Amino acid sequence: MRRALSHRPPRVRALAAAVLATASLAAAAAAAAPAAADGVVQLPSVSAVLTSGEPCAKASTDRAEQQPWSRRPLGLSRAWRLTEGAGVTVAVVDTGVGTGIPALSGRVKAVGDAGEDCVGHGSFAAGLIAAAPADGVGVAGLAPRARILAVRGTDTRGGTTPGTLAAGIRTAADQGADVIYVGRAMATGKDELSAAVEHAARRDALVVAPVVPDALPKDSKTGEPVERAPWYWPASADGVLSVGDYGPGGKRPEQAPPTTGADLAAPGDAVVSVGPSGSGHYYGSGSSLAAAHVAGAAALVRARYPKLTADETARLLTVGSYPDNPPRLDPYAALTTVLTDGRGAAPRQAAAQLPEKAPNGPRHRALAIAGAGGGLVLLVAGAAVVIPRGRARGWRAPR
Repeated sequence: MRRALSHRPPRVRALAAAVLATASLAAAAAAAAPAAADGVVQLPSVSAVLTSGEPCAKASTDRAEQQPWSRRPLGLSRAWRLTEGAGVTVAVVDTGVGTGIPALSGRVKAVGDAGEDCVGHGSFAAGLIAAAPADGVGVAGLAPRARILAVRGTDTRGGTTPGTLAAGIRTAADQGADVIYVGRAMATGKDELSAAVEHAARRDALVVAPVVPDALPKDSKTGEPVERAPWYWPASADGVLSVGDYGPGGKRPEQAPPTTGADLAAPGDAVVSVGPSGSGHYYGSGSSLAAAHVAGAAALVRARYPKLTADETARLLTVGSYPDNPPRLDPYAALTTVLTDGRGAAPRQAAAQLPEKAPNGPRHRALAIAGAGGGLVLLVAGAAVVIPRGRARGWRAPR
């Protein structure tokens, strides 16, 4: 978010944050399994806009039988020990969200005709945010118990204007959404969309949006992608958590628009989610899908710490991220980080809030090793300084 640079605390348990972040990077590197990628390419792809004459997206007849690569770097199994997002409402301002998706059954409320999704992009994003795993398959959203509020931010074919998108943000805020996911990045509309974000902030709703479009539009004469705009909206507005994407192995596709200026990065290339209906799966790529992951993580934080404001939630997500450029989303670290700068810090965790038994995963082993190693270094360094000085002054050990 634009205020992220000013609201980040100067020092927030730097050693602990670094250790948590290092464990996350190791998990991300190990997550790029070829088998998962092979399973993804056999699924139908999701579109953001339908071309003239293109039929509406239908229920996919294919399912991902392997765990998507994105699940492991996000550390969902650890995060779900703390919360699954119950009690939080995430608005999806996009092409709509199908109300008949089994993985979202009973948790989708639509405003107007937003319960119908001809394009499929809004349903796909909603799945990344809140889909519940079924039949043992690892495809799931970050907050599988959160509620979805479907708000139309485009026309039925996926086309949109700044005014339409701004109206969707305002509607989502007025309907009581805790988190507002916006599935578009507009090169115009600064005033309208900034005003809509301010409206949402007054209602304590956190807006999450992609920092760039999933793909740059092409020039009508040359057929080549147009030059990237210096700013996109609403991501560039004050108070918005802007998100870029990365893929398996931590890299982005060569043809993807540059994500300069993003507050966070999250899995967005070759990710798997649900279609507008049925129990089958689609795959897709782009910063808009990475933003959906961050919106799901925001739902987890707001569920675990319901007294945090939207701004404090955004700070916790950025502070508890892996220190890269841009920082990478780490839901578990966000849920366990304590802000200490005195400006709306997250509540300190009581022992009763933590799991009875910590999992024996790589992160916890790394924490133990780093903690023990750090303590040993301090002891040795202290002895090297104190003992010679003590001897010089005639100090003796007590009897």
